[in-house]
Amino acid sequence: KVAMLLPGSINDQSWNAAGYAGLQKLKDKGFEIAYSENVQAADHIEAMKDYARRGFSPVIGHSGRFLSAAQRVGPDFEKTVFLVGSGSGGQGKNVISVDIANEQFGYLAGALAARMSKTGKVGAVAGLEGLPNMIASMGGFRLGAKSVRSDIEVKIIYLQSMEDPAAAKEAVFSLIAGGADVIGGKLNAGHAGIIQAAKEKGVYTIGRSLGHTAIAPDRVLTNIAEKWGEVYVAAVMDLKAGKLAGNYVAYGYNSSGTTGADLLYLADRALNPAVPAAVAAELEALKKKMAAGELKPKPTKEDAHSGA
Repeated sequence: KVAMLLPGSINDQSWNAAGYAGLQKLKDKGFEIAYSENVQAADHIEAMKDYARRGFSPVIGHSGRFLSAAQRVGPDFEKTVFLVGSGSGGQGKNVISVDIANEQFGYLAGALAARMSKTGKVGAVAGLEGLPNMIASMGGFRLGAKSVRSDIEVKIIYLQSMEDPAAAKEAVFSLIAGGADVIGGKLNAGHAGIIQAAKEKGVYTIGRSLGHTAIAPDRVLTNIAEKWGEVYVAAVMDLKAGKLAGNYVAYGYNSSGTTGADLLYLADRALNPAVPAAVAAELEALKKKMAAGELKPKPTKEDAHSGA
């Protein structure tokens, strides 16, 4: 029996939809499932306790925002495993964070953005400033951009909410006004605002799901398509087999079982046809280096700082 708590709507074509897809994959594997969407911070602890009392294990909190609740509830339910998607750590034997290797995918997005920019300026819009996975993602974006073009200017804007498309749109307009012609970022429902703004202003952007390609097929270069279905299946199966080691597991190109995410423009195509073959080859080479352990981006808080 597997239960999932989601911070937003399963229909957001982004973060929450990806988590729900993962839960469906577990259902296909024969697990009984349950879920609660739009779970507010004040309700995290009680919702986790409720599923634990009903015999669900693992109870998955599909956001790093569920970590503190899991750490508080964990000691009272020692036989229940609490998995935190996109968390940054764990506690004891029953609170475990699983994530994608955000630094790898941010790095690739930054390299692609820099290569596709004509103005020498790129931007990104994100939320949850200072959270470890956001430092990894946005710091990786800046490092990746600088790795292929040392003179590139990278400006990052952080929003208060991950779920506000209107605020995201305004942030993108301000980046474009400052000269940025390729926009990345990491938001949930808000990410649709990034795509819409890029479509309206005719600049390139990087999405988070194939639904974003559908909104602006000529503007979306690729999507960081997170494979939370594969991540949760790998984590739950490893858990069942007693092979999930430690309190934190991140899946990337150097992992077995799943890469955690990948660059996808369409289901069967990595990149927009507008991306030159030489740039596509460069990205593939970076992926291979990551898979071999030769390239390990280590973004710092400073790398992820807001502004230029």
